[in-house]
Amino acid sequence: MLAHRAIGEPTFRHHLFEVPKLSEFFGISIYMYWDDHGPPHFHAYYAEYQASISIPDLTLFRGGLPPRALGLVMEWAAIHRAELRSAWDRAKKNEPPGTIAPLE
Repeated sequence: MLAHRAIGEPTFRHHLFEVPKLSEFFGISIYMYWDDHGPPHFHAYYAEYQASISIPDLTLFRGGLPPRALGLVMEWAAIHRAELRSAWDRAKKNEPPGTIAPLE
């Protein structure tokens, strides 16, 4: 799922690849860059807020989200942690990371 640009979301051309949107729920968009640095993580965007979340321990290590949005992201990530690890591994190989079901 590739997305259109919204306020606060990343530029969608990142080197030679489109930036894949892994999931979207309750106005929150989740992305993973193809050639991002470690530790394994994903990016969450909500309105003008953005945050980077570590996959191994589900900690916020950069940026921030409003408490309710952060709680929803953490709940979603806990449910889909294995899928997030697999997506990270695929992205590191320059393979499409795929999509992950939204929080319902």
